[in-house]
Formats: sequence, C-alpha cells, structure tokens
Amino acid sequence: MRHDPVQATALWCRALTADLSGVEAAPLEVGAPGPGEARLAVRAAALNFPDLLMTRGLYQHKPQAPFVLGMEGCGIVEAHGAGVDKALLGQRMCFRVRNGAFATRLLLPAQALSPAPAGLDDFEAAASAVTALTAWVSLVRQAQLRAGESVLVHGAGGGVGLASVQLARHLGAQVIATASRMDKLAAARKAGADFGVVLQPGWDQQVLALNNGEGVDVCLDPVGGEAFETSVRCMAWAGRMLAVGFAGGRIPRIALDQILLRELSVLGVRAGEWGRRNPAAALDDAQQIRALLDRGILVPPIGACFPLHDGVYALRAMAGRKVAGKICLSMP
Repeated sequence: MRHDPVQATALWCRALTADLSGVEAAPLEVGAPGPGEARLAVRAAALNFPDLLMTRGLYQHKPQAPFVLGMEGCGIVEAHGAGVDKALLGQRMCFRVRNGAFATRLLLPAQALSPAPAGLDDFEAAASAVTALTAWVSLVRQAQLRAGESVLVHGAGGGVGLASVQLARHLGAQVIATASRMDKLAAARKAGADFGVVLQPGWDQQVLALNNGEGVDVCLDPVGGEAFETSVRCMAWAGRMLAVGFAGGRIPRIALDQILLRELSVLGVRAGEWGRRNPAAALDDAQQIRALLDRGILVPPIGACFPLHDGVYALRAMAGRKVAGKICLSMP
C-alpha cells in the first residue's frame, strides 16, 4: 500500500534561548512510513521538564536546532509500512521518544508503540509514560523501596512527584510530600500522600516530627538546590537519597560529612538511560508499569491542557510552576 507524505504542524525549537523566544508552532512534512514504521495522527502530548531544558541546551540529550520538542504522546495509527501488522490501523497507541512528540503527525518504529490503556483518556494516556517510568526506576530499581518504609517526595505537585507518591503508596510506604504551595499539596494528598509539608523555613523539622523524629528512609528529589541539601538533615541512618533532577534551577552541594555520619546513599536517576543500558529489565519494567496503569494505580493527574499553537504558553506555565499535575497539548 502506498502512502504519500503529509503536512503536519509541530512545536519547533529553532534556536536555544533562555526565554523560549526560539520556540514556535510551524509546518512539518511527515514522510510515508517505511518498512517496520507506522504513522500516527497524534491526539495529545504531554510536557516534561526536560522539554524546557532542551530549549536552553541544558538537558543530557542535546538535539541540534532546529528540532521538534516533546517526549511522549498518544495517537491513532493512520498508515504503516511493510512488515507491520495491519491490525494496528485505527488503533489508539502511546509512544515515548527522546524528542519530536509535539507534532500533529509522527513517524515511529511500530515496535515503539504500545496500546493506550482503555481506562485512560487521550491526555492521561499521553502523559502515562515518562513520569511513571521515572518513579519506577527511582523507587523500585534504585531505592529498592520496601513496604513499611518512609518516603519524602519533593516537588510532589509535579508530574514526577505525583507519580512517585502514587507508586510509593502502592508499595506500602508512608509518604510525606513537599511542595511550594498548598494547592500542590492538595494534589499530592489526593494522589495518596499521608502528609503534606510546604517548603518554608523549618520544613525539615516538620518532616522529622511527622516521622517520630527518626528520619525518612528514602528521599526522592526532582527539585535540587536547597531542598536536597536540607533533606540530608531529615534522613534516617542508611537512608537513600535520589537525585532525579534540578527543576529548582540549582545543582545542590552535598554535605559529605552528613552522608558519612548517617551512612547515606546518594543515587542518580536517569530512567531512559537505565532502560537503554538494561533492555531486558526495561521490558519487565514496562510490563509492570502497564499493569499498574490498567489497574488505575498510576493514572497521571492532568493539571492543564493547551492547544498545540499555545505550546510556548504551556512551557512558560511549567517553567513558572503554575500548574499542579501534568500539562498536556491537544492537537488540532
């Protein structure tokens, strides 16, 4: 079957800038699917903090400008190349890419697609991959969290934080969530957090009091800066600290004396890289995450949706931490 190229619209990063001035919605030509490929009509895509970092050239993955932004989404298979199961046509599928998701149409290897969970709408399905995987690799693979342990989750109103709250609660841990505002803590409590603490002076003493003065077993931190540095003071002996990102804008400085005295472990988390280096384990991770999605345990809370042509506003909302939950883009 012959499929001609089609015209699409995408959110491009034309130049790396600090103020998103290099980002715009513009046309994109999407070619015909080759052998083993499928073309999707994308319905929705979800923002992740690395999208913002890529516009500044600050993320580990550094595509050369111009490039299309976006790491995950959901769409309908509208065409396929040789060697692809014809039954995929018309099916609603989820996908995860290093960049390129913010487009109305997209070419992908068919093996990179997974059926969208039936119980999730397009926006929830679009947002179901990246943050769930980050939470899983952080808590299950790196921290090896056990039932009955305590977990401190920073940035608990954001996508990674909320997924981590949901997963930690499911694993049987006590969850203490922190955030910059009460509305974000409300989202974390709804996701399953036992306690919520606003990040203001003295928050570490509050965390200790909530855990009977014993310190927490695991700290998951996508924020960095002062949050990570202060967390050292409220860790239990032999606790595990997970450095997931630096959304606060500053890389923390570690107090090695406290790491030594408490025999703490500091673990870096790069969920995508984990999968690339451990492909067999990554397949198992994907199956277990999918089971949790199907059971409604890791459903991503959606905080706001923007049309694709307002993608710059969506990125600014994420940069300003104005939204609790995931931010999504709808496709025209």
